[in-house]
Amino acid sequence: MKTTRFTIVFLLTSLFCQAQITEPQETFDANAPAFKFETEIINYGKIEKDADGKRAFVFTNIGNRPLIIEKVKGSCGCTVPTKPEAPIMPGETGTIQVKYATNRVGRFSKTVTITSNASEPKKVVRIKGEVLEPKK
Repeated sequence: MKTTRFTIVFLLTSLFCQAQITEPQETFDANAPAFKFETEIINYGKIEKDADGKRAFVFTNIGNRPLIIEKVKGSCGCTVPTKPEAPIMPGETGTIQVKYATNRVGRFSKTVTITSNASEPKKVVRIKGEVLEPKK
C-alpha cells in the first residue's frame, strides 16, 4: 500500500515539475532595425464620398541594420496598403502608402499590419475618419 501511494505521489510530482518548463525566450537584438513613425494613426477627418483616399505612413529606420518590410495587410478589402520594395537603410526614411475606398458612406477605423525584420516584427498602424454623403 505504501509503495502504491509513493508511486502515485512520485508520478504526480513529476507531472507538475514538467509543467514548469518554459519555452526559450527571444533575445533582444540592440542592432535590429526599428520603426519610428511620424504618426501611427492617420485621421482622414470628414471627407466627401469618392474623395481621394490616398495617404502615407512615413517612418524612419532608427536601427543599425537595413529594415526589410516583408508584408503589409489591411484589415479589410477597402484598405489597400503598398509597401516599399527596397530595404530601408539605417537613418533613412520610408513610406507605406494606404488607399481607403471612399465610396462607402460612414465612419471607419481600419488597421494595417506591417510584417518586417524589425525589433517589433509585427507593427499595427491605424486609419480613421468619416465619409460624408455628397451634398445635393
